[in-house]
Amino acid sequence: MFAPRSIKHCRACGAEVRYQTPADDNRDRATCTVCTTIHYENPLNVVGTLPVWEEKVLLCRRAIEPRHGLWTLPAGFMELGETTEQGAIRETIEEAGANIELEGLYSMINVVRVGQVHLFYRARMLDTDFVPGPESIEARLFTEAEIPWGEIAFRTTKLTLEFFFADRREGRFGLHLADVG
Repeated sequence: MFAPRSIKHCRACGAEVRYQTPADDNRDRATCTVCTTIHYENPLNVVGTLPVWEEKVLLCRRAIEPRHGLWTLPAGFMELGETTEQGAIRETIEEAGANIELEGLYSMINVVRVGQVHLFYRARMLDTDFVPGPESIEARLFTEAEIPWGEIAFRTTKLTLEFFFADRREGRFGLHLADVG
């Protein structure tokens, strides 16, 4: 089980925290040794899209770590004050400069070992005017046969692409749920 233990000091008063199981709880939490504030560590949401134009999908080559130089779907961490849909659209604009229309949640993948949940939406590209943002070296449309499968940055991207091409061959798209290590 993922147990981060990354909090060292209380966000409320700055005192040292101790990991212990609070009363009426079932797991260790970062608990302040002075003001007794309990600090919860919860998974982060990564939101993105699978942008499609005709028979091609849009991928971005990463200009940042982790996985610099490898290909991914446009995605990133959800921000406070936005919905998953808003975050997915924002990330697509920031990373690929693409104009899209969401077509529904497509994959939800739990990445337990790093405490993340990845949510990808199928998206219809409204045009082919796109330009990579500062986090992308390039953005490019690929047919299934052209995808650089050995250069995909993340397992969640590869799995989502595999789901998509299998669904397209079957002529139906559903919601895919998965867990990766």
